Amino acid sequence: MNKLTFIIAFFGFVFLSNLAMAQAEMADAMRSEGKIYVVVAILLIIFVGLIGYLVMLDRKVSRIEKKLTEKKG
Repeated sequence: MNKLTFIIAFFGFVFLSNLAMAQAEMADAMRSEGKIYVVVAILLIIFVGLIGYLVMLDRKVSRIEKKLTEKKG
């Protein structure tokens, strides 16, 4: 392993460890103020919306595939 790779890996590890500590402190602060529930609710809404969109898209694609197979056959 050359020197540059080692230096990049070292600083990457230091950056990620500092980032993890900052996120833990932020999560504790948000939890103590009750804001964490707002964040969780928004993420849940986004996740449910994406799943709903994908299900709807899958149904549309299935209908189009069915029409194409009926025209060919």
